[in-house]
Amino acid sequence: MQTQIPFFPETTKLLSPSWGVFQKSDFVYYLHNGSPVHVHHKDDMRPFRYITATLIDNNSCSATELSKVFCFNVRNFYRYVKQLREKGIESFSKPNDARGQCYKMTEDKIKQAQEFLDNSYSQKRTAREIGVNEASIRYHLKKGTLKKR
Repeated sequence: MQTQIPFFPETTKLLSPSWGVFQKSDFVYYLHNGSPVHVHHKDDMRPFRYITATLIDNNSCSATELSKVFCFNVRNFYRYVKQLREKGIESFSKPNDARGQCYKMTEDKIKQAQEFLDNSYSQKRTAREIGVNEASIRYHLKKGTLKKR
């Protein structure tokens, strides 16, 4: 799925009666009553998500107003607000390091799966017993981290 990038206006556009936004060179500026409050690089999505979530959470702007200005889906803004409320500010600053890792097949689960396979359980039953997909078992058998008798 391709990431949708918001369109930042070259001239000042109002997000609400007191908030505005514009892009100058490669930076996006957020203004409150004419004074710059936030700034970030136009390609950096983490500060964009955080700033828009705080604007909505503080009732400074609505998600529909932001959606119209940035040409961005309104549901994305609702997701950012939910992330802010549930996980806090830190969730916007740290990248997701779970890429390329099988989040369900931890070392403990691999040991459990190996015990079930050693006791002549089928791949399907082993997967059901430890609470993972059968494809995960097949993948680890093919990879060599699990061995079938």
